Amino acid sequence: MESPWKKDEKIGPVNLFMHSLFSQMDISLNDRLVSNSSNTYSYRSYFETLLNHGFDCKTSQLTSEMFYKDNNDGFKLRSKFFELSATVDMIGGLHGDLFHQERLLLNLVAVKIKLIRSKREFCLQGDDGYKVVLEKINLLVRKVRVSPDVILRYAKALENGTAKYPLNRVLCKVYSVPQGSMSFVQDNIFVGQMPKRIIIGCVDNDAFHGTFEKSPFDFKHYHMNFIGIYVDGQPKPHAPLELNFDKNNYIKGYHSLFSGTEKIGHDQGLFISREDYIKGNTLFAFNLSPDLCNGDHLNLIKQSNLRLEIKFSQSLSQTISVIIFAEFDNVIEINKTRNILVYFGN
Repeated sequence: MESPWKKDEKIGPVNLFMHSLFSQMDISLNDRLVSNSSNTYSYRSYFETLLNHGFDCKTSQLTSEMFYKDNNDGFKLRSKFFELSATVDMIGGLHGDLFHQERLLLNLVAVKIKLIRSKREFCLQGDDGYKVVLEKINLLVRKVRVSPDVILRYAKALENGTAKYPLNRVLCKVYSVPQGSMSFVQDNIFVGQMPKRIIIGCVDNDAFHGTFEKSPFDFKHYHMNFIGIYVDGQPKPHAPLELNFDKNNYIKGYHSLFSGTEKIGHDQGLFISREDYIKGNTLFAFNLSPDLCNGDHLNLIKQSNLRLEIKFSQSLSQTISVIIFAEFDNVIEINKTRNILVYFGN
């Protein structure tokens, strides 16, 4: 960090700092864009990290990406690394659809990655007057040398078909709800292909756009008392959730973190306690797949439209941002001439 940092001044990185440094990542194959181009990369990375890992991973591996449980202690632990403008090293995998699938890319396919930096007001929290300097960045890429026989077999197979890469495609959307509102209804959030999973959270609008005074990952409940997903007018995957945060009746929302991520009935956790849920982790997960699968296989694509309804027991004291994280089953194909074929429904 550079101002430089003086002793006793209060400044530090927001959570998952390695990924919060970037607002957008574009991935291209042979100059064909195959990723969602939006400024929500930090939120995608945070959602995937928060809801796919438990205590062991979050307290060991993920500290390499500067993830520390987002409470006051976590902020202090992260800040300590950067005291007096120290140089800090981090390492971790990029959060991209293509990088989360296991199949190897064919040869003669050029991969281009473009990372766009976040504003310093977004990735830093505390006193003003500081910025982050990236001294060195390395991209670690695994390459495989295959035998000539394998290359020949693939070339013959491509004469009659394409190489297929099933993806868990992620799309994030953001909507603003103005101050004074007591409800939010948004039709046609998705039209066409329906997502297999949706995760919803709300943050202060100024925190979403970046301010030194707030964490962008402080997901509050805002006295929400109703949230429902409707597909073709029918509530899915169950009746809307009715909550009362004022009386600490929010167990259905907390339960959705596990039911919506296929962790119910398994010896798995998220390192988010019932008490933590209302202290910056108020997220709602909905599994919309027809068989409630865990993503190990593809389901038939359903064409519909999706509506979101949220109600609050009190009018909003400030403008908020509703962040919607959605997952889709899709496939990228590459033919023998190395043309990239994508069929994304949204």
